[in-house]
Amino acid sequence: MAFFDYPAWIALFLGLYALAAGIGELRSPGGWAAMVEDLITSHGLRFLTGIVCIAIGAALYCVCALRPGDWLAIALTVIGGICAAEGALILASGDRFMIFARRLMAKGGPIWAGLSTLIGAGFLLLAFSRI
Repeated sequence: MAFFDYPAWIALFLGLYALAAGIGELRSPGGWAAMVEDLITSHGLRFLTGIVCIAIGAALYCVCALRPGDWLAIALTVIGGICAAEGALILASGDRFMIFARRLMAKGGPIWAGLSTLIGAGFLLLAFSRI
């Protein structure tokens, strides 16, 4: 069986996500803040968001965890663990977590969207250098 570089492909799609989300927020500011407000008011959306975060985080963690010499796999394992922990935090105390997220979004403004765009571009470059 030929070697399949899972971390590189995950980095590619994670980069596409982060780049598109960042560009979308830069093009139309306030979308992320509105999304946080929706999560504050909707218990169902918070519950689904928590489940999805845990599922995506667990998938990232499980796929990339057994590659100790690969720094990209290690980084994606850490991201997966953080994502799963975030999902658990949203499920356990989503109301408080979303209020914290609202404060964080208010202080950062377009900085978070620019950071997401840069991180996305970085993941895409990493992925294309390995695929």
